[in-house]
Amino acid sequence: MKNRLLNSIGNLPRFWKRLVLMAFDAVALSFALWAGFSMRYGSWTPPRTGEELLIIATAPIVAIPIFIRLGLYRAVIRYLPERAIWRILQATTLAALGWVLLVFLSEMAGRGLVPRSVPILYWAIATMLIGSSRFLAKKALWSTNASQIKFRPILIYGAGNSGAQLVNALRREGTQRIVGFIDDNRALHGRDVAGLRVFSPASLPNLISQYGIEEVILSAPNLSKDRRQEIVASVAGHGAKVRTIPAVSDLVDGKYLVSQVKEIDIDELLGRSSVPSDPELIRQMVEGKTILVTGAGGSIGSELCRLIVKWAPQRLVLFEANEFALYQIDRELRALHDPAIVPVLGSIVDSTAVRRAIQNHGVQIVFHAAAHKHVPLVEANALEGLRNNVFGTRTVVDTAFHLGVERFVLISSDKAVRPTNVMGATKRWAELIVQEKAIRADREKTGQLFCAVRFGNVLGSNGSVVPLFKEQIAHGGPVTLTDPQMTRYFMSIHEAAELIVQAGALSEGGGDVFLLDMGEPVLIRDLATNMINLAGFSVKTPGNPDGEIEIVVTGKRPGEKMYEELFYDDTNVSVTRQPKIMRSLQQDTTDRDVLDALAQLEHALLDENEVEARRILFNFIRQ
Repeated sequence: MKNRLLNSIGNLPRFWKRLVLMAFDAVALSFALWAGFSMRYGSWTPPRTGEELLIIATAPIVAIPIFIRLGLYRAVIRYLPERAIWRILQATTLAALGWVLLVFLSEMAGRGLVPRSVPILYWAIATMLIGSSRFLAKKALWSTNASQIKFRPILIYGAGNSGAQLVNALRREGTQRIVGFIDDNRALHGRDVAGLRVFSPASLPNLISQYGIEEVILSAPNLSKDRRQEIVASVAGHGAKVRTIPAVSDLVDGKYLVSQVKEIDIDELLGRSSVPSDPELIRQMVEGKTILVTGAGGSIGSELCRLIVKWAPQRLVLFEANEFALYQIDRELRALHDPAIVPVLGSIVDSTAVRRAIQNHGVQIVFHAAAHKHVPLVEANALEGLRNNVFGTRTVVDTAFHLGVERFVLISSDKAVRPTNVMGATKRWAELIVQEKAIRADREKTGQLFCAVRFGNVLGSNGSVVPLFKEQIAHGGPVTLTDPQMTRYFMSIHEAAELIVQAGALSEGGGDVFLLDMGEPVLIRDLATNMINLAGFSVKTPGNPDGEIEIVVTGKRPGEKMYEELFYDDTNVSVTRQPKIMRSLQQDTTDRDVLDALAQLEHALLDENEVEARRILFNFIRQ
């Protein structure tokens, strides 16, 4: 019966809820004033004369407008914060003072009807009734939902100011049971912060076991990356899910919202040092320019587009062969920004479509990101990989050169260094094609700049290992590795896009090949283990047969390398003004070599002679 009544009130329209609250306040205030008189005279008889009733009625008549003005009826009772008591105290104080003023102006006090102690008693009783009614209603409304809420036991790592604010936000949401804090500061161990006990990190295994902790929220946004990695590794290793709050600089007025608690990104565990981008380089490359991005709907291409539109280009041309991918990125960019965006549906092997896109829109800068990048698929479809990655690149480069494009930036790959697969070899050929055109531009003094940017894997890109691992973990495993000793370089896709644009601005001619600093290579098995732990699971091993997700080794795939390299010769590299970008000093070929080899490769492709095409593909770049 009680729950039905509360649910009925809770389901009323907002207007009727306010009327119910005002009616209650009118009764409560009238009672408070009558109780004040009764306590003063020691007689609890109800008012009998019209004059007495008028005096009692003046209490809500004065108070209700004040309550409305101070916002007491705007607050949602279910989410009423504790600090609201101060607003209630302010409202009842003003209501009592207003009533006293009315009494003296109407000369009621002079007729002996209102003793001086009554206003004080009225204020005290009214404050108690109005304040307690709000918080009792809040508790009652929450209790009606208690049976429908699954309270998850959680710990908060970090008992500082951000942790205390997070506790308040979580309590308002009311769907978690906060067991306590974990903190590195020994001075806080055993003490209470925001009403919760602070434990040492050594207590974590016992707390998880004793309370069934499902989640640990990392609430220490200003930690160094190394310490953050240690904490995340130690927490995730005990089978609890790990989430974090954003940096303080990302939040408004230091107020934390439950919706801002986010998953730990795997790139937070890679140990990469953060170097700010050089805004002058990005501005020089983008601002006021007409830019074309090939492969605009792909992982790297779309991120480049998101970055470019933030820096006020004159026009951004999205060149993409996949209709749906083009639709998606075009719609996203138009919703977020308002530059002139031109979607062009076409393939890079179609010279007419490429020429039309560059010529019709007066393109000044080209970022060539379009390519087939999935190693096993390109290995199994070698002729298509050659057609797209090598001759598609030749088409775009030749067209850009003949139409006077100012700068051309090829997005290359670390797999282009000593390649063992078709994809890597085609990327190396693409670099050489760009160098050939750069040499010709220098010789003919056209002022055009052609360069390539080489880097490793980006997290979350289409076809990369991270989305695959996420999908496998979501399905309960197993997580598949080709070899437990395999390593790869990783960087975030946003960082890669920023560095690509900056590298384009650093080009000085001669077919520069820029190398992005990828940090230390990551053991793929460690990456898989960290992702499993971050998801709140443990790895099933011979030493831990009760683990939830197993890592299975499937064996190397055709053309797959155990490790990747960024340099042919790491002594032949110079540092640029951007510490994360290096320039290769090596010129590997001449324009005659590339053109002759391209003619031979094209002949094998037209004959659909895959064996001969593979031979030419690898033999030329091994010279």
